[in-house]
Parts: sequence; structure tokens; C-alpha cells
Amino acid sequence: MKDLTIELKAMAVIGKNSRLDSYFDKNKISYLKLKKRAFLNLAKIIDKNEIDIIHLHWTKDLPIAVLAKLFSKRKPKIIQTRHMHMTRFKDDFYHKFLYKNLDAIIAVTKLVKKQLEEFIPLEVRPKIFESYIGAKDFQEISQEKKNELKEKYNIKDEFLVSIVGRIEIPKGQHLVLEAVKNLREKGINAKTLVIGHTMDENYLEKLKNIYKEDIFTGFVNNASELMQISNCLVLATKKETFGLVLIEAMKCGICVLGNNKGGPLEIIEDNRSGLLFDDEKENDLFEKLLLIQKDEELRKTLAQNGKNRAKEIFDSKKQFDEIKNILEKFQNLI
Repeated sequence: MKDLTIELKAMAVIGKNSRLDSYFDKNKISYLKLKKRAFLNLAKIIDKNEIDIIHLHWTKDLPIAVLAKLFSKRKPKIIQTRHMHMTRFKDDFYHKFLYKNLDAIIAVTKLVKKQLEEFIPLEVRPKIFESYIGAKDFQEISQEKKNELKEKYNIKDEFLVSIVGRIEIPKGQHLVLEAVKNLREKGINAKTLVIGHTMDENYLEKLKNIYKEDIFTGFVNNASELMQISNCLVLATKKETFGLVLIEAMKCGICVLGNNKGGPLEIIEDNRSGLLFDDEKENDLFEKLLLIQKDEELRKTLAQNGKNRAKEIFDSKKQFDEIKNILEKFQNLI
């Protein structure tokens, strides 16, 4: 949202308790804060600032946006970027009311677009567009900086496997840690670099007690730098809607592996720009890690192909241009 606000030169409205304010403050971007369910205040903001289009991400904000639209004088168009799967029919009165007043949805994957077309009744279905999430190019860090990071986390010459994301069971850190442990049992000097803030303290403590040789960084602001000292990155979520971290790692030029469900199927070309594994197949992740650990040329080829693919398809500038074009189409209709 922060980057899109900058790109579109848009007015930003965030929740009173949102953590977005620190990102906006850091980048010196002005914004307004709104109390929860304060749709009348949002309606006043719309009219005072002559807003024609509301763009939102979080589905939980949709009722506020719809009510603000109805109570405003300008009756702006509402466009949502949908990041999450839709798994059931939305044919009850409440959801029909919301979707009837929503003008368009931008799906972040082909699968999400298909779900929207399947589960939203045709008579209230907004226009559906598709636009992949993109990532910015990352600045390559120096060898000196890499050495500094390795020293900080006591990393020597290990084969380093990173996983980035919230620490909770659905994200699958245990799958990666177990696969890397199996590498060590095969005599391979390997470690897992677990990066991310903790959502489940009990889960984290259990992992730390079992996998004492691995590294847990907690929340960091320099995840892209830690990716660059890794040999590969794994996305192990059971069913990730998209998987932006894969794109970020590909942009960094490291080999990626993803669970063969949901978003990774649209990001990774298996055996060309990365590897897909089946978390329901015993030892599949371990075998894929073993393959790229032993075959450095294959790992480099996958990493380079992944970097090229991310630059071509999953670039933030391309995504922002697509969203801008969609918004401008609706603005021209007003």
C-alpha cells in the first residue's frame, strides 16, 4: 500500500491501530487515520477531497468502504486487490450487498481469479482483473557486508537454507528444519536460517529445542540481505495464495523452492526457474535440497532463470502500471 500510494500519488487512509504508519512516516508520506467502522468519517473524506476511486486490499475493510460510498455525495467506484483465496459461495444477502456495490476486483493470481468467478454470483459479480504482485529490484550487498552478516549469525561455510515469514505452523518452518536436519545426518554441513516475527511462541520454542544447530533471527528489516547470504530459499506454506517472498528471493538471485500448491505453481517453472516439492510426499523437500546442494551448476542455473523470470513477469513497476491502467479506466467512466 505504501509503494502504491507513492506511485499513484494517492491519498492514503489507514486504520487507527494500523502498523502502516511507521512505513509512511519513514518515507515522509502524508496519511489520514480512521477509527474502526468509522464509515461516516470516510464518507466526509471522500466528499471533501473529491475522491472518485477507493482502492483497498483487506477484505475486512470492504463494509466500511461500501457504507462510506453509499453515505457520500460523490458515490466513488470501489476497487479491491484480492490477495486471499475464496473458498465458498458468497450468495447470502450480506455478501451480495457488498459485491453489488464493489466495482472491480484485481486478483493476484489466475487461481484467485477463477475462484472469484466461481463463488461470486453472476448478478452481483464485479469486473474481475488479474495482476501479479511484483517486487522491486534489490540492491546487491558487498562481500564485506555478507561477511559481516555471517559473522553476526556465526555462519561459516554451511549450505544455508532460508525461510522467511511469520513463525507459525501453517508457514511450515518445521518442514524446512527437518529437511535440513536430514542433510546434516547425511554428513552435509547445512543450517536453516529462520527469518520472521513470532506468531506462535509455543511453536517457536518447540522448534528451538529440537533444532538447536539452526538460526532463528526473529523479525528483521534486512530480509533481502539475509537472502543474499543464503544458498536457497524455501516457501513451505501449505497453500500460499501467492508467495511474494519467492519473487523477492528470485530478484536477489538465489535458488527458490516452493510447495506445489497455490501461488508457487504460477511463480516457479519446475526444474527451470526453481523447484517445486510435495509436502505430502515423505522426504521430497530433503531430496530437492540434496539435489541443489550437490549440483552447484544446477543451483546457479535455476537462480539465474528465476531472476530473469522475476524481472520479466513479477516486477513492481509492471504491477503498478497495470493497476494504474485499471483505475484510470474506471475514472474515465465517471
